[in-house]
Amino acid sequence: MSDVVIRPADRPGDLGWVVQIHGELYAAEYDWGRPFEALVARIVADYAEAQVAGVTGEAAWIAEVDGRRVGCVFCVRGPDESTAKLRLLLLTPEARGHGLGGRLVDTCLEFARGFGYERVVLWTNDPLVAARQIYLARGFTLTSEEPHNLFGSNLISQYYELKLT
Repeated sequence: MSDVVIRPADRPGDLGWVVQIHGELYAAEYDWGRPFEALVARIVADYAEAQVAGVTGEAAWIAEVDGRRVGCVFCVRGPDESTAKLRLLLLTPEARGHGLGGRLVDTCLEFARGFGYERVVLWTNDPLVAARQIYLARGFTLTSEEPHNLFGSNLISQYYELKLT
C-alpha cells in the first residue's frame, strides 16, 4: 500500500461516503439491503448531529490510500458516561489484509482512552469474521449473542466489550 493516512472524518462528503460504501459493500458481499443501509444512515446522522451540537467524546476517522477513502471507524457515546461504542468499522476490498483495520480500531481505542472512557462496547454480526479477529486481538471479549433477521438473512448478533481501565 502506498501513502496511507488515517484522518478525522471532517471533510465534505466523508459522512455520505460512509453510508454509501456500507450500503454498496454489504449488499454485494452479504446481500444486506435497505434495512442495513438505513441503520448506517441513522448512526451517521446521529453522529453528525452530535458534532453540530458540540458533543464531546465522539469522533470518526477515514482511512485513505493515495488520497482515496478506503475505510472508516466511529467512536460514539455508549449507554452511560463511562462507555464508548465502536461503530461502523469498514475497509474496502482493496484495502483489506494490510493491517489497516487494526490501525483504525487502535485509533478509536486511543481516542476512547484519552477521553477517559472505562470500556468500549460494540455490536457485530457473525459473518464478519475479519472484524471479529481484529477485536479479539485487542482484548475484546464476547458478552452475548442472539439470532436476528434484521437485514433479510438469518444472522447472529454478537456483543463485545473491552475494559480500558
